[in-house]
Amino acid sequence: MSLRQSLIRQSLSRPLLVLSTPRSPAFTTLSKLYNKHPGLPGENDPGSGTHSRTDKNVKIQYPLEKNMPRSVPYQGHGGVHDKRTLASFSLEGRTVVVTGGARGLGLIMAQAAVISGANVALVDLNEAEAAKQSSAIVSHFKSENPDSSHTPTVTAHHADVSNPDSVSACITSILSTHQKIDHLITSAGFTENFDAIAYPPDRMRKLWGVNVDGTYLFATAVARHLIERKSRGSMVFIGSMSGKIVNIPQPQAPYNASKAAVRHLAASLAVEWAHAGIRVNCISPGYMMTALTRKIMDENPELEKKWVSLIPTGKMGSPEDLMGAVVYLLSDAAGYTTGADLVVDGGYTIT
Repeated sequence: MSLRQSLIRQSLSRPLLVLSTPRSPAFTTLSKLYNKHPGLPGENDPGSGTHSRTDKNVKIQYPLEKNMPRSVPYQGHGGVHDKRTLASFSLEGRTVVVTGGARGLGLIMAQAAVISGANVALVDLNEAEAAKQSSAIVSHFKSENPDSSHTPTVTAHHADVSNPDSVSACITSILSTHQKIDHLITSAGFTENFDAIAYPPDRMRKLWGVNVDGTYLFATAVARHLIERKSRGSMVFIGSMSGKIVNIPQPQAPYNASKAAVRHLAASLAVEWAHAGIRVNCISPGYMMTALTRKIMDENPELEKKWVSLIPTGKMGSPEDLMGAVVYLLSDAAGYTTGADLVVDGGYTIT
């Protein structure tokens, strides 16, 4: 028991001291204690201090489609393989479905699959943007591989991931083009910040529908296809470090709960589908500087300072930091890895 806990217990255990009297000894003792330790609850608690807490004044709503910043494909040297690596990391001949593939982390992970030899089906609510990014990925691949005898096929498909009929139609569209699906990356998802008490219920249901229902619907659809083909496969769900910790100072309880669900869903399906040779893993990124995150940081500079101050590496991650992680988990190099949660957060959750 700590000193302050001991003092409180001693004060509360003396029946002759009336706590409701402002001049009583117990009141005076506790008042001094509260003032000395502002982290303790009480009417003198100013709500400040170095301890962790959320701030209900931080409110960030996910932008409308027309206000979304555009992501760009990774412009690094990724096409020409001039360094040796394990052959088991190759995705050549495979077809990878990426939900939320037109922007942010999904776009970068789709490009990682292409660089590793896979054909990719980009799935997004905004099919026009997915089509633009599909062309951009292929153009970038050709520019880095001018002498390549094979160019991966990258296609764009529409889906509202939270709608079962839309998901079913999307899978049909993908199969009509690619004939098969081997892997799935579920990157469709979003976060926004509202004090829990003030969170609009319709937006909370939408968040859960995209983040959790969308992951489940696509995973089960792809698993059904793999089982019918009697084919092995692997999936990577994109969770978040928010699925295991509570972020500060922004309040985001529904998002945190949704990502905890995604993380546990991956583990549950890994067990359920192990008999069919289907591996299911999760990647939990920390703070990543996507185009949308950059927009939020520009509008809330103090938020960036707070976030970075809590990251041991002293910086936010880049989307390309996830390229190796997703290729590993999809590939045969991770053949004995299933139900795992790979945290990529610069050490945030270990402090």
